[in-house]
Amino acid sequence: MATTPTELRRPHKSVLRKPHHRPHPPAHRRNWAGGLAGWLWLIIVAVPLYWALITSLKAQSRYYSSNPLVPTTDPTLDNYRLVIESDFLRYFVNSVAVTAGAVVPAVTVSFMAAYAIVRGWHTRGLRLVNGLFLMGLAIPLQATVIPIYLIIIKLRLYDSLLALILPSIAFAIPLSVLVLSNFIRDVPKELFDAMRVDGATEWTTLWRLAAPLTRPAILTVTIFNALTIWNGFLLPLLLTQDPEHRTLPLALWTFQGQYGVNVPAVLAAVVLTTLPALVLYTFGRRQLLSGLTAGFSR
Repeated sequence: MATTPTELRRPHKSVLRKPHHRPHPPAHRRNWAGGLAGWLWLIIVAVPLYWALITSLKAQSRYYSSNPLVPTTDPTLDNYRLVIESDFLRYFVNSVAVTAGAVVPAVTVSFMAAYAIVRGWHTRGLRLVNGLFLMGLAIPLQATVIPIYLIIIKLRLYDSLLALILPSIAFAIPLSVLVLSNFIRDVPKELFDAMRVDGATEWTTLWRLAAPLTRPAILTVTIFNALTIWNGFLLPLLLTQDPEHRTLPLALWTFQGQYGVNVPAVLAAVVLTTLPALVLYTFGRRQLLSGLTAGFSR
């Protein structure tokens, strides 16, 4: 059928339609209350740290006569020198020995236990072991101080660094197994099957496949356990008596008794004790937070 010139000039119906505009997504509302609460919490945390730092640089004679929140015009390092000369380095070495001696075995045992639990989940015995680890999360340290004290006395380990290391390992394992098992469970099963087809043993698969793929989780539990053991106070207080076996948190308590009126010296000891943990957290906070979030959200 021939087309008339009028029909050629007539626009198509689709051309006459109004263009369809997609609705714009709603703008994100600013959470003013959350931002204000965040800044308020930052101030609450930062002010004591600021006060401790500037006070540790003040002379004892000028502490009570000056504004506690105003930095001194003539800072001094005499307080730090006094703390270091009071066997502070020995306490620092003790804390490093206890932290390293507990974290390395705890993370190693937890990683192997988590791998065995994930790979042998169908085994009834391993499910019971996993349940025991989860029960360990519900038992606080304060509820076990008397049994721990009696066991350490029976083993004749009282007043030694080993008396601090063994209970620290026991209390670090449950949470470490929980986090590591969640990460290992997310490793594709096909990778384990491919390693088995290639003739790899379970031990080779553990260290050649599972360990590299779960490195973020291993670093997470390492940092978390190191910070927890470094700041431990109850076990050193109950299981040590000789000043040569004191750790830094317990040494702070003794500094407070020895320099009860010397507040700048006490705060200098606090700054020196907190500095290693602060450096460790600064370099590993992203790994720590992401690892814990992923471990509990899966």
